[in-house]
Amino acid sequence: MTALVLVAASGLAGEVAAAAAANEFRYDEIVAVDDNRERWGEVIGSVDGAGGAKVIGPVEVVADCGADLVLCAGAGATRRRLAERLSGYGVAPERYATVVHPAASVPAGCELGAGTVLLAGVVLTAGVRVGRHVVVMPNAVLTHDDIVGDYATLCAGVTLGGEVVIGEAAYLGMSSSVRQRTTVGADSVLGMGAVLLSDLPAGETWAGVPARSLNSRQELIW
Repeated sequence: MTALVLVAASGLAGEVAAAAAANEFRYDEIVAVDDNRERWGEVIGSVDGAGGAKVIGPVEVVADCGADLVLCAGAGATRRRLAERLSGYGVAPERYATVVHPAASVPAGCELGAGTVLLAGVVLTAGVRVGRHVVVMPNAVLTHDDIVGDYATLCAGVTLGGEVVIGEAAYLGMSSSVRQRTTVGADSVLGMGAVLLSDLPAGETWAGVPARSLNSRQELIW
């Protein structure tokens, strides 16, 4: 019997459950864990109780099972903390599954790290390297030679030009776009619909067209 455990009963967990179930290789069981007792017994990712994933208990139960795992917290920094916590429970890196929706395009020559999730409509073109525990939401496009760091989150409709570097735990909002050969720093945020034309420093939040720091005195164009 093969089982998949989704760590954190989030909306993302429901999406990951659906993506995993859509693959030719199907898990015999898909469940979720969460520390919120009020979620225990709930079925996420389902409107009528069919499909989805039942929340079976707290996070620490994964230490005593041999199931595959996916970290399903929406924020990369939270996924990073979960990975550190599970490591303390003795969870080995090879326990993490990579979930790719069958409607995503990942050609030969691209690399995906353990625990990474690609949802429907994601397109990787050539020579793309994606790190561990990355989440790429529907219809994002990563073009040639892009590098995406561990724990990054690329929301729906994100577009990266060629040779873009995305830092660890960076967050790119829906429909944002990044110019070729540009770097998005670690733990930074790029707002929804933003157009990034220059490097975004680590830890900063930028938005607008073109994107600028939210702390800048320059007027933002939304």
